[in-house]
Parts: sequence; C-alpha cells; structure tokens
Amino acid sequence: MKKYTYSAKRSDNNENWCVIDAEDQILGRLASQVASRIRGKHNPLFTPHTDTGDWVVIINAEKIRMTGNKWDQKTYYRHSGYIGSIKSTTAKEMLEKKPEELIKKAVKGMLPKNRLGRKLCRKLFVYAGAQHPHAAQKPEAVEI
Repeated sequence: MKKYTYSAKRSDNNENWCVIDAEDQILGRLASQVASRIRGKHNPLFTPHTDTGDWVVIINAEKIRMTGNKWDQKTYYRHSGYIGSIKSTTAKEMLEKKPEELIKKAVKGMLPKNRLGRKLCRKLFVYAGAQHPHAAQKPEAVEI
C-alpha cells in the first residue's frame, strides 16, 4: 500500500476573513505574521503551490511602530525607468502621506515573487483608521 502526500486544491480552502489591529505593533513582526496568514501556513491543509490562506484586513495602519532610527533611516525607492528619475521616500514621510503603503510593501516583500505572490497580495486590505467596509464578510479579530 502506497502512501501519498495530500495536495490541497483551491476549492479545499474555506476562506476566512480576519481583522488585525496594527496599533502599537512593530512593522516587521506584524508583516511576517500577516504574510504567513495570507499564505496559509497556519492552516493544516497548507500546500506551497496553492492559495490556502485567509483574507486579512488591517486597521489603524497610521499607529504602526518601528524600532531604532528606522523612521528616518529606512528609505523606499521607486523608479519610472527614465534616466535619473529615481525617487526616494523615508518611512516617516510615507507614514504621513500613505500609511497603508508602508504595511502593504512590508507584507508584499515577504510573499513569493511569482504569480501566486501577486494573487495573494490581493487578499490584503489595509486601512489607516479604525473603520473598514468589510463587515459583511464577518471577519474575526485576530491577536498578534
């Protein structure tokens, strides 16, 4: 009798919704936990090549923390493709302008760099304040 490794299919996943409060959380630690949950590593059905994760809603992104001098020293770069057109933004500037992007960039960097990773990025919703429009999905609060 041969034993086979079970490989989960997309239809096997009962997609749960969860809400995570980012108030007074450290950015990197929060992002690694969120990436793991989006990927589905908490799920016993976890399969590396399949989406077995949950949908995640993060609230209070404007109240995130960073340790050390990262607010001034951590720099985010973007480039349009034209010569000399590189732009840089510090973490403090990004928190003032777009606090949601800070968490999205951190989580995206911890997901796979392929089609699956791009698909998983769509399962993350980040909001600066305490309100979110996903009450109809009945998300459960998760402590990190």
